[in-house]
Amino acid sequence: MSKEHANIKKEKKPWPTKDAMEQIYDKNLWGGEVTYYSGEGSHDPLIIQPYINAITSFLTSFETPLIVCDLGCGDFNVGKELIPYAKKYYAIDIVSDLIVHHKKTFKTAQVEFHCLDISQDDLPLGDCAIVRQVLQHLSNAEVQRILVKLTSFRYVILTEHLPEGDFIPNKDIIAGQGTRLKMQSGLDIVAAPFYFKVKERKVISSVILPNSKGIIVTSLYTLF
Repeated sequence: MSKEHANIKKEKKPWPTKDAMEQIYDKNLWGGEVTYYSGEGSHDPLIIQPYINAITSFLTSFETPLIVCDLGCGDFNVGKELIPYAKKYYAIDIVSDLIVHHKKTFKTAQVEFHCLDISQDDLPLGDCAIVRQVLQHLSNAEVQRILVKLTSFRYVILTEHLPEGDFIPNKDIIAGQGTRLKMQSGLDIVAAPFYFKVKERKVISSVILPNSKGIIVTSLYTLF
């Protein structure tokens, strides 16, 4: 097979994630009255403040600031609070109009926005990858491809919405608005089928949601 033919075949491969995510923002499926809104998980102070405090504490623990890659930056309501603590902050999302909006809104030298499919495209080089409530919306195949890319970072900070108590991890889903919660499942990247190899894992933030809606857990992974 020629290289040209292979590229054409690759381009024609169906991959609905971009369309699904664009539809979420186009139709405000995560709520909100503004054009771009990433849901309560990006705006509720009870959820985001403990997270911001934990990430800020981690980033400021280094004498030399880290280069941060925010993979799935969403409406950037959270990310904008972390910019001052990074040497460089790459904010990445799959929704092109969202990235165009951010480039017009956040004119700071420290931040650089890119429209990328993090499961398909090459990522900027950095020290720390932040992936906040992103993988929970993706299929296992996409998660696996992303995890391969994450091995290039020294640190990975992963936030997932999980069921309370025991659950069967990593049930597969189709990428989109929903998560694995309806199947009483959630992501655990060190469990089957991913078996992501880490040097250390530390939970740095956890928020129990009211009305048995689960728990949002942020883990810091130190890689080999």
